[in-house]
Amino acid sequence: MRWTPKGRSADLEDRRGMRGGGGAAKLGIGGVLVLGLLSAIFGTDFFALVGGGGGGGPVPPADNSAPVATSEAEELQIQFVSTVLDDSQRTWERIFAEDGQQYRRAKLAIFTDSVDSACGSAQAAMGPFYCPADEKVYVDLAFYNELQDRFGAPGDFAQAYVIAHEIGHHVQNVLGLSDQVRRAQGQNPGRANELSVQLELQADCFAGIWAHGMDPRLRGANEPAMEPGDADEALNAAAAVGDDRIQSQSRGGVNPETWTHGSAEMRTEWFNRGLQTGNVDSCNTFGG
Repeated sequence: MRWTPKGRSADLEDRRGMRGGGGAAKLGIGGVLVLGLLSAIFGTDFFALVGGGGGGGPVPPADNSAPVATSEAEELQIQFVSTVLDDSQRTWERIFAEDGQQYRRAKLAIFTDSVDSACGSAQAAMGPFYCPADEKVYVDLAFYNELQDRFGAPGDFAQAYVIAHEIGHHVQNVLGLSDQVRRAQGQNPGRANELSVQLELQADCFAGIWAHGMDPRLRGANEPAMEPGDADEALNAAAAVGDDRIQSQSRGGVNPETWTHGSAEMRTEWFNRGLQTGNVDSCNTFGG
């Protein structure tokens, strides 16, 4: 993937020096949804990791920070995250404007080990997540090592896909789609997992839309930002975090009834659909 380092994004928060609030946190509705989805995918009780809080209000960020030493390699990775964040949000600003709407930018917070969000405290084991209550994406940079080592999805474009997917969740939040799904899940609990899968697949498709028209400013040249193999990296990342692949690795079996994100085939199909069309209308995973 061709890109040019241009410093840190104004929408990036470096919270690596802030310690999460530990296991006694209470979760808001957004936090319960996030942890429930991740628990189903990874076969791990993430509620236990953050203290099991199923109710209560948002948890404010901890005000206990310390200076963080950043290596040259880490700073380059932070600037890469910043570049993808800014470019993906420019994409959605343009798409919203074309439809006569205004896009509301998200923030992205990088952290180490644990973090307090408006959805509750979270451990790095959760992986990247989006909190609708504060409209922020949370990423522990160490996850990218896991993406390569555990899930077998190396490459900078695979990393970019993860960010674009989470920004896709923000787009859903801005459009009110997330709230619609939560209401539908409450009205019909039997379809809760099905609706979660549809929401996740749409975020994959939205990530593909960003990849379809990556901004030339990423690389400071007139050449395509995507290099040979980039699409394969993203598709491999989408497949690697499919429910079937993860369940097979962690449990030795696959149970489609518990899926919340979709199979490897489904995830690659919808990412590829957004990548090929660049059209929001092509991302209607809900049908109708």
